[in-house]
Amino acid sequence: MSPLILASTSPRRHILMREAALEFLAVPSSAEEIHDESIDFITLCRHNAQAKAQAVARDYANAIVIGADTLVSLDGIPLGKPRDEDDAFAMLQRLNGRSNEVCTAVCLCLPTGEQVIFHEISVVHFHSLDDAAIRDYMKKVNTLDKAGAYAAQEHPELIIKSTEGDFTNIIGLPMQRLMEELRKIHHD
Repeated sequence: MSPLILASTSPRRHILMREAALEFLAVPSSAEEIHDESIDFITLCRHNAQAKAQAVARDYANAIVIGADTLVSLDGIPLGKPRDEDDAFAMLQRLNGRSNEVCTAVCLCLPTGEQVIFHEISVVHFHSLDDAAIRDYMKKVNTLDKAGAYAAQEHPELIIKSTEGDFTNIIGLPMQRLMEELRKIHHD
């Protein structure tokens, strides 16, 4: 069995991989993420995941390299990580009382040179919040390193009314689908 390399420094992805009892090495990717609102958010997400995996796979040819990218989309417009606190507040105001889609794309670079790319979409429904509730949430959660300025796994009761789809996808790595794809690779 080939070693697993996670092309990510995301603590959330590391936790999900460990919870799935996967042995892996985490290697940060040098790939530059593209942020372009004119590109469909699924295409953008898939491109970034592939770029991250490919950048690490060059140095780990005998491994299965996992690259992932997560984007939040509101009305088809991608929301990446906020630039600063004001941007985070503005994002949370836009998400307020609405539903948004979360796409996580995953690219597996295999030792054979083949690639498996997939994505999952989940939906997050926000509570209606006033400005004070948004600011309270921002005091409790570091919103600056999160797509859409929120973390579904940290104090979700403050902002999230409900979710649809794979919750681990919302966190940043669709574990059910990832495990299915890894099983397929090992059985082929």
